[in-house]
Amino acid sequence: MSFMSMPLVALATSAAAPASVQKIGQHAPTTPGIGGALVGLILVLGLILGLAWLLKRMPGSGLGLRQSDQLRVVTSLSVGSKERLLVVEVGGQQLLLGVTAGGIHNLHALPHPLAPVAAPPLPNFAELLAKRLRKES
Repeated sequence: MSFMSMPLVALATSAAAPASVQKIGQHAPTTPGIGGALVGLILVLGLILGLAWLLKRMPGSGLGLRQSDQLRVVTSLSVGSKERLLVVEVGGQQLLLGVTAGGIHNLHALPHPLAPVAAPPLPNFAELLAKRLRKES
């Protein structure tokens, strides 16, 4: 047999044998469906919430959101659209500061500290919701 007739022989033998047709992708895994997508979504949301909780608990990761023991705002009063008066306690001394769009100015050092005002208690959410639902029905 010559080298040129080799493909013809292979073609003749393959035509004589019954051809088993395989579907392309028949062994490929199927998509997860809606249930798998929901499980994946719940896992991702749980991971995000878990990492946020962990970030809050880690020392040194306050990102400037935690209150400082050395500096705190005692009281605040808005005197304009962008102007505000603040009483700030720094190291045991209270300062009256003027805050504007142009900057912050020390107006006065208070000789006697102001007494801290207790914040009004927050209303009970369940009671407010029940009251609101009774009004609408």
